[in-house]
Amino acid sequence: MFNIDFSDLLAALALVFILEGLIPFLNPESIRKIFLAAAQMDNQTLRFLGVSSMLVGLILLYIVR
Repeated sequence: MFNIDFSDLLAALALVFILEGLIPFLNPESIRKIFLAAAQMDNQTLRFLGVSSMLVGLILLYIVR
């Protein structure tokens, strides 16, 4: 079940960097607005968004793998 190669982990990390770099590269003004909106959110909301994102990622990973 946990037979993961270190190169797979590095490839996944590389994809995260690529995908997270797309928005600032394509539309820097949009990322500024997103960061300003996030700075105004309370901690509870940011934690909820974080855990929701992790759960979606886990579900997607389970489906793919």
